[in-house]
Amino acid sequence: MLRTLYARLAAALVAIFLVIGLLYGLITSVVTERYLQQLNQQFNSDLAQRIVADRKLVAAGELDRQALKTTFSAYMDINPSIEIYLIDSAGKILAFSADPGRVKRQHVDLQPIRAFLRGEGFPLLGDDPRSHDRRKAFSVTPVPAGYLYVVLRGEEYDSVEQTLRESYLIRLSLWTVLGSLGFGLLAGLLLFHRLTRRLQRLSGVMQQFQGSDFTRHQPFAEDPVKLNDEIGRLGQTFDGMADRIIDQWGELKQQDRLRRELVAQISHDLRTPLAALQGYLETLQMKAETLQEGERQEYLGIALRQSRQLTRMIEALFELAQLEARETRAELEPVALAELVQDVMQKFVLSADEKGIQLSMEPPVGLSLVLADLALSERLLDNLISNAIDHTPQGGTIRIRFQQSADSVAVAIEDSGPGIAAADLPHIFDPFYRSRPATGQTGHAGLGLAIARRIVDLQGGCLTAENRPDGGACFLFTLGSASV
Repeated sequence: MLRTLYARLAAALVAIFLVIGLLYGLITSVVTERYLQQLNQQFNSDLAQRIVADRKLVAAGELDRQALKTTFSAYMDINPSIEIYLIDSAGKILAFSADPGRVKRQHVDLQPIRAFLRGEGFPLLGDDPRSHDRRKAFSVTPVPAGYLYVVLRGEEYDSVEQTLRESYLIRLSLWTVLGSLGFGLLAGLLLFHRLTRRLQRLSGVMQQFQGSDFTRHQPFAEDPVKLNDEIGRLGQTFDGMADRIIDQWGELKQQDRLRRELVAQISHDLRTPLAALQGYLETLQMKAETLQEGERQEYLGIALRQSRQLTRMIEALFELAQLEARETRAELEPVALAELVQDVMQKFVLSADEKGIQLSMEPPVGLSLVLADLALSERLLDNLISNAIDHTPQGGTIRIRFQQSADSVAVAIEDSGPGIAAADLPHIFDPFYRSRPATGQTGHAGLGLAIARRIVDLQGGCLTAENRPDGGACFLFTLGSASV
């Protein structure tokens, strides 16, 4: 089977050249035959007239039958390649120089004869009396009895010609055709090899890429001049596709690794409140009759807090999953950011007062509206302010400031806590990343900051974190101005 493109092209080229060779031989044979007929007829166009004059066949306006008979006999010996016929004005054959047993016609069509006498173009083919259907070049001249009709290439000529053609012309034509076909075929195969070489190389590059499990790609380097043809553009497109597949494969591996880590981290973080909840509930069940009412209420309160913490973690996990999957879309609209911050702050006044934290906002001047999703922005502020309260010590301060620029509005939430360790700063927005605070308390393993980063990204803004020079951390996010 012809499995390669080169083999198929080569087979097609061989078939084309064979057909061309056959057509060439056929056309050459037909054209050569017609050329020889025209040449022979034009060269011997006055042969019949010369025979009449040379042999003195017409005397005193009458045809000399004896001289005609002598002429028949003489030309059979002198020039056997021609045949001479005497026909009447109706085309009936009256006499001839050929063997009587081989003459098969009794009449000859007069239309070619009349066309010949009118001087129409050659070749003109007339009936061959020795065949019922064959036609040949001829020469003719009027005589008193009708016409002297001379077939230029008689049966003897055909016999000799057939022998020569079989022995010489066919061999010559065959070698000519074979030589031409061989040269053309060799040149075509070399040309096809040159044209398909780049395709073979591209096929090899693709097979290597497949063999590497789509992880390693050898670029299909091409001359920039050749990039304009189909093969060059195909190779360039494949290079881009392969690079994209490798990148996506790497991303999938990274996401798979993160997924496994996330599952492990979720299992770890959910185990703590679940264990506490289960422990207190089991204590209540086992010591239900011996516990005092105050102890029972204390245990129930702790179990309830653990249950609420577990609920918050699960809700945050689902929220992060929706944001990561891009199922949540931001509906942007003009929002008065200062008013929204003021409203969110009111929800944290009580928790801030319990820790003696001073929560304040610098009044903005000439602040423009921003393009934001109201619900998502409220959730963003909830997470950032709650995070600031969690990391601000007793009696500390939290301040919210605004910065107006030409095309955006920035909100900075600054606390007086211990700040963020330098090693933790690049990972502070990673889900379930455990920080190592300078105060020695256990690191926070929540999802609030990761959710905050996704919310800002959805709205086309930017969220960053840094340590303040005078202590504490600063979280700053920007949103696009609605007036731009």
